[in-house]
Amino acid sequence: MSAPMSRRHLLSASVLGAAGAAGLGACGGPGTPDTGETPGTPGTPGTPAAAPGFPFRYEHAFGETVLDSPVSRVAVLGVADADPLLALGVQPLTNTGYSFYPQQGLGPWAADLLTGDLLKLTSDTQANVEQVASVRPDLVLALVSGIDQDRYDQLSRVAPVLARPAGSAPYAADRTATTLAVARALGREEEGRRWCEAADAAFTDAVAAHPEFSGRTAVVALPYDGRYGVYSPQDARGAFLGDLGFSLPPALSALDTGESFFIDVSAERLDLLDADVLVVLTDDSTRAAVEEDRVLADLPVVRRGALVLPDLDVRGAMTYNSVLSVPYGVSRLVPDLAAALA
Repeated sequence: MSAPMSRRHLLSASVLGAAGAAGLGACGGPGTPDTGETPGTPGTPGTPAAAPGFPFRYEHAFGETVLDSPVSRVAVLGVADADPLLALGVQPLTNTGYSFYPQQGLGPWAADLLTGDLLKLTSDTQANVEQVASVRPDLVLALVSGIDQDRYDQLSRVAPVLARPAGSAPYAADRTATTLAVARALGREEEGRRWCEAADAAFTDAVAAHPEFSGRTAVVALPYDGRYGVYSPQDARGAFLGDLGFSLPPALSALDTGESFFIDVSAERLDLLDADVLVVLTDDSTRAAVEEDRVLADLPVVRRGALVLPDLDVRGAMTYNSVLSVPYGVSRLVPDLAAALA
């Protein structure tokens, strides 16, 4: 993930005031059609009928967000949050500051669904609230993100925020839960369920085609600063392998506290990476170092030829682990996993 910025952005009262005025204008006031009817209580003449599924109450890590009607102007902060939005036919106004896909933050599985311009934010964890307010959203998505309570409170003064589900670690929100939250906010829950089922089917079909995956162990790790971060099953990348039937080796599983999306492994404990399959996520700056790591090369898993170094787009598909990226990632990673086990 992109590193947190060294200072927090200060939100001016003028920006908040403008955003608040825009939000009120979206709900009524000047320009609202005059029906000639007087307001009443729910279910009486003069009161608009509530849309099916609304009000939508969503509990998350920082409290509860309530939406009274479907949204259409959506700002995105979360790493993978634009994917379900695009799958459901809604264009994001902004996208994450995460730098894996630096231009638009979209992988090849989603880029063709973007039909217009979007504002690329400077960060996701320390989101520039002024940038978000400038697009006048009626919802902010921060589901697969690392925002804290303070940033949530600031964003909530601009528009309602869907943050990561209660009980989940930063960047470790469940694919199905987040997709359905987005779908419900748009008033498209059934369509969202169909996208979830299609992503699940991609995994189910792969597992059925490769029974040799069952009961096997696998590690997915990222090299950094001379050490490796192993992604936990709560993280998108760890969950990706879990959905293919793999589990962490017991020694690593014992170190997983459930409070973080990765397990830190020092250079002196690379033996912890030994599994039936080792997947290391590299880029142009780290691939050569991994290939030349003599300690890593001496691990039984590497000596057996069971080291997998996915390309950047497969790495991206695992990282996003969205309803759009799953079929793409599964189709390209599974042959490499099968070859490693063979």
